[in-house]
Amino acid sequence: MALVDKKIRKTKSLVKRGVVLFLVGVFLALILNLLQVQRNITLFPAGMLGDLYLSAWWVPPVCGTAAVCIGLMYPCVDVKLGEPLRGKCEWSNVIRCLAVFVGINHASAKMDFANNLQFSLTLAAMSLGLWWFFDRSRSGFGLSLFIATIATIATQLMVYKGFYRYTEPDFLYVRSWLPCVFFSGGVTIGNIGRQLAIYEQEVEKEHSS
Repeated sequence: MALVDKKIRKTKSLVKRGVVLFLVGVFLALILNLLQVQRNITLFPAGMLGDLYLSAWWVPPVCGTAAVCIGLMYPCVDVKLGEPLRGKCEWSNVIRCLAVFVGINHASAKMDFANNLQFSLTLAAMSLGLWWFFDRSRSGFGLSLFIATIATIATQLMVYKGFYRYTEPDFLYVRSWLPCVFFSGGVTIGNIGRQLAIYEQEVEKEHSS
């Protein structure tokens, strides 16, 4: 009976964490999409703000689902690699990481750069700085790099197939900022997932005691 109760609590924990991660992913997708539109990177039909999101309604749910996968995967990989969950990663640190991530995207949407190379190097430095200050784990770097690669390829395939379009005709320009956004996003969502796992572990200990 105790084993059944433990499995039920574990399932509820995963569901709760998944819901939180999904909502975070949807929220970030809406915010970052808006920043891209302000920079005229993403091409949507002209109209009101509501038309903007209706034209790409599938983007927030996809980002939310990806956030669930990433946020649940990070703690599992940490355990597999023998790396303890980042105990120093308190909620205040997670919130700062989230704010810096949004700030990086805000800066990339607002700042003008002399050329694409300067733009790419600046975003890459910011993304690595985000990982260095808020993660510094092997698993975090490896997973974020893997996520950035897969997500960039998937996005470019969607652009090629016509599901998603950019106003910039230079596709090298598109590839220059996408990996950095996905990398820093992986670090951010991963830290949120870790902290949620730490919180659930503390709740589990309270139930056990």
